[in-house]
Amino acid sequence: MRIFKDRVAVITGAASGFGREFAIIGARLGMKLVLADVQQDALDAVKAELEAAGAEVLSMHCDVRHAEQVQALADACMQRYGAVHLVFNNAGVGSGGLIWENTQADWEWVLGVNLWGVIHGVRIFTNLMLECAKKDPAFEGHIVNTASMAGLLSAPTMGVYNVSKHAVVALSETLYQDLDLAEAPIGASVLCPYFVPTGISQSHRNRPQDVAAGAVTASQKASQIMSDKAVSSGKVSAQEVAENTFKAIQEKQFYIFSHPAALGNVRERMEDIVQQRNPSDPYLAAPHIRELLRAKMKAA
Repeated sequence: MRIFKDRVAVITGAASGFGREFAIIGARLGMKLVLADVQQDALDAVKAELEAAGAEVLSMHCDVRHAEQVQALADACMQRYGAVHLVFNNAGVGSGGLIWENTQADWEWVLGVNLWGVIHGVRIFTNLMLECAKKDPAFEGHIVNTASMAGLLSAPTMGVYNVSKHAVVALSETLYQDLDLAEAPIGASVLCPYFVPTGISQSHRNRPQDVAAGAVTASQKASQIMSDKAVSSGKVSAQEVAENTFKAIQEKQFYIFSHPAALGNVRERMEDIVQQRNPSDPYLAAPHIRELLRAKMKAA
């Protein structure tokens, strides 16, 4: 996708983090924006900020766990703008703790947002984009799914999140291959950020009552503390990641990483698989982190 001006971008999770930065860049490039989030006050603030800067913005409250709400977002987009060119399936939440301590509600919430939200976005918007392409011979489109380095690694006390993001990577790789097979004028990318200050570690602030958290376990408390520290101390900003994402879209780059140096861990995991070794120790280079996590679990 080479041209952004006057094209239509749909962004879920648009009220904060990467989504907000995608919206800011899209506005700067002259795109028409469709912004969705579950946090209405933050969404309203982003909309007001961008409209004050001259952007054309449609915003909607949307819980991406629910297909009917994603469909309503798509319908509103088509009614307002008549087309969609760029889709960021970006909404995401996090949950930690020992994997056997996660409740059914934990699984339903995290998979509902992180995986089903992307499934709904891909299923609904890809079909719309294909219809747009039939009407416009010059149509160019692109879909970006936000996964994580957790989609390529399997760190302890992040089981539910890991599962959701591994699935998003697989979904995105298949989408890329299917679009190529169909010779569709639509590109695809998967964004795999590492620790970036985005607010993801505080996603429980928007957790719905229908999947309310139960009693917090010691491992979940410890995981929350460690996650807060890792995310807040990240040196790469959400703005930088968003800028690199738009560059990747233009260059038709599929894998997008915020921390390429972390790919050494991915390589080691792949070697474990190819050589049929047991999974490598994730704390080999920093055993103090494992001991710190164990200590916090015992103290919690």
